Amino acid sequence: MTAAIDSFMRMRQSISQFETAFEQETYLERRRREQLRRRAANRSRARKINRVEQEGKVRFSVLAVCLTATVIVVVLAMFEALSFLMA
Repeated sequence: MTAAIDSFMRMRQSISQFETAFEQETYLERRRREQLRRRAANRSRARKINRVEQEGKVRFSVLAVCLTATVIVVVLAMFEALSFLMA
């Protein structure tokens, strides 16, 4: 009778240990998934910031080229008009 009770108690302890281990593993898995989700969101945010900065640089370059071209065209037109009026 004592052996049966002893065996039952060991089995109960084994199941309890298994449940505790399972709970710990579940907790660690949830934490790992949350960290992965957070890292992915951070990478996505960083890519978006880089893309916006790159687009801003391109737009600024295009604006600078357009302004320079406009200044050159206006100066040439003014000198042409001035030479036309002086002649």
